[in-house]
Amino acid sequence: MRKLAFLAPLGAVVALAASPALAEPPTINVTLGNELQAKVDELGDRDVSEQATRLVGVVQSTLINRGALDGATIDLVLTDLKPNRPTFQQLVDRPGLDGIRSVSIGGATIEGTITTAEGQTLPVRYDWYSSNIADVRGFGTWQDADRAYRRLAVNLADGRYVTR
Repeated sequence: MRKLAFLAPLGAVVALAASPALAEPPTINVTLGNELQAKVDELGDRDVSEQATRLVGVVQSTLINRGALDGATIDLVLTDLKPNRPTFQQLVDRPGLDGIRSVSIGGATIEGTITTAEGQTLPVRYDWYSSNIADVRGFGTWQDADRAYRRLAVNLADGRYVTR
């Protein structure tokens, strides 16, 4: 059996390295707003921290998958967060609360700025909450907040930065 070797010319390697497919993904930073910081003791530090991390993950994966806002810096402020079910901390603080049957209207409010790769600064504002208890779907504590993150991410990818 004969083996063939292929050596690409140096110029081809340089062209590959400069390919737009290798664009820098957006940088996403999330901080907590004052209103939410005041509720951390009630909701639980662990839950709030996990939600901030979840917001980063949802927005980053959506923007990367859609090839949007490459090289941008996105600074988001999670200003409000409401769970659909009691958090662990709420269950500890109120032992009579039913972790299975207690359901609430949930959601999130997010504000911030986008600094594009070109240096332009744009405002970001988005909120989403269930409109009534009948709209609450799913069994997760943060079902509606996660829906808000996904909708925000799609809006950012589509160029809609300020809604509602």
